[in-house]
Amino acid sequence: MIIEAKVLKFGDKIDTDIIIPAKYLKYTDPQYLAQHAMEPLDPEFYKKASSGVIIVAGKVFGMGSSREQAAMALKAAGVKAIIAESFARIFFRNAINNGLPVITLQNATKEINQGDLVRVNVETGEIVVNGSKVLKGKGISGMPLEILITGGLITYLKKAS
Repeated sequence: MIIEAKVLKFGDKIDTDIIIPAKYLKYTDPQYLAQHAMEPLDPEFYKKASSGVIIVAGKVFGMGSSREQAAMALKAAGVKAIIAESFARIFFRNAINNGLPVITLQNATKEINQGDLVRVNVETGEIVVNGSKVLKGKGISGMPLEILITGGLITYLKKAS
């Protein structure tokens, strides 16, 4: 599974309240949620992400409450993958379950810049920046990879039955 897109870069400790503020949790439509993704940090995020982007972030991306809507909103907004130095465990799993690839890369925010063109091999974790710089993140394998390939947990379970 290869993903390529331009980078939108964020720092450390991006919590689920930033990813999708609590006032929107009463809504269930992924497209509506997408319009408000990352709103507290970047009110223009939805416009920037709609063409398809890869988020690069620092430590503990997705920390905070375990709201599944966070991963759902990012994917619906146009986020193709997230590369971060570390992820909150529950967010990591919610992202996989929503079909959103998450790759861990040490020093991600030092190695990759805003606007870089990044190509990610989700299975191997290889990340190519601007066609030349090669980085090695942690790839995804086994059942989590199968879930991603099928588009998320619900699709995976329907296919398996």
